[in-house]
Amino acid sequence: MLPRVFGLLGAAGVGFLLASQSRVNGVLGTRLEDALAASVISFGGGLVLLLVVTLVNSNARRGMGRLARAVRGDTGPRPWQCLGGVCGAFLVFSQSVAANLLGVALFTVGAVGGQIASGLIVDRLGLGAGVVRYFTTHRVAGAVLALAAVVMAVSARLGAAHASWLVLLPAVAGVGVAWQQAMNGLVKQTAGSAVSAATLNFGTGTTVLLLAFAVDSVLHGLPSEWPAAPWMYIGGPIGIFVVAGSAVLVHYTGVLLLSMGIVFGQLSGALLLDLLLPVAGSRVDLATVLGICLALLAVVVASMGRGGVSPRARSATIANRERHDSRR
Repeated sequence: MLPRVFGLLGAAGVGFLLASQSRVNGVLGTRLEDALAASVISFGGGLVLLLVVTLVNSNARRGMGRLARAVRGDTGPRPWQCLGGVCGAFLVFSQSVAANLLGVALFTVGAVGGQIASGLIVDRLGLGAGVVRYFTTHRVAGAVLALAAVVMAVSARLGAAHASWLVLLPAVAGVGVAWQQAMNGLVKQTAGSAVSAATLNFGTGTTVLLLAFAVDSVLHGLPSEWPAAPWMYIGGPIGIFVVAGSAVLVHYTGVLLLSMGIVFGQLSGALLLDLLLPVAGSRVDLATVLGICLALLAVVVASMGRGGVSPRARSATIANRERHDSRR
């Protein structure tokens, strides 16, 4: 239970960082009038910083070597399991395509719904952390409560949302985010370095976003004015802690609880930012506060009961049971 509590507290901290990153990137995208350009700056800035850290950190360099050897071997991750950053890039792309058309509230509901549903399945299959977490009443009830918490928190803004088939785009992106968390955890476990996992994630994500940005630049041109305020360019460094922290914490929580802890931290962080550093359009209402309380309840409910079972422990249990039955 203690590692799980530690993991959930860490997930809430990651969620707060994610809310801060969203605020920074959102302001930058507004100033540039180009959300895709802001995303490239965020991912690219994080990648440059991680490459520098990898060059000066011997453990990170060794981690990249271990990962490369494992991928080339027969027992290591497959190459497609190292592409978690593509899912992060797709989430950013879906934001630029659908967020304005759907409204941020409905986009958030769709993304969180896909992420939580995928988290249940990813945990059941034992992907990433190598621990099978079964469907239980507590976990399913917690997942439903978490989605209800997000709906309640954004309910004041759902009236302005325009429901359409485009809601499938953030839902698919949410499914990808859960898979990304599992794969980043697997990469971190293989490399033995959270920095290596984050570098690979940012590298693949930046590559995809640069290709999309190149096409967008040909069609619509480059941003005409770049803000001078340095704080608008710190989204990438914040994202490093989000990705690396998630890769470490997923081994303690599993994908579902990690996602729910991040949702709670994200809602709480957004509330604090709106109270302390409000921007145009931000507001605090009772529904948001109630949604945060419901998200905390969801995390408590989902974390009740037994932890997961590793494949090795499950195989040993089955073998012991068979030996016991054969002696009867």
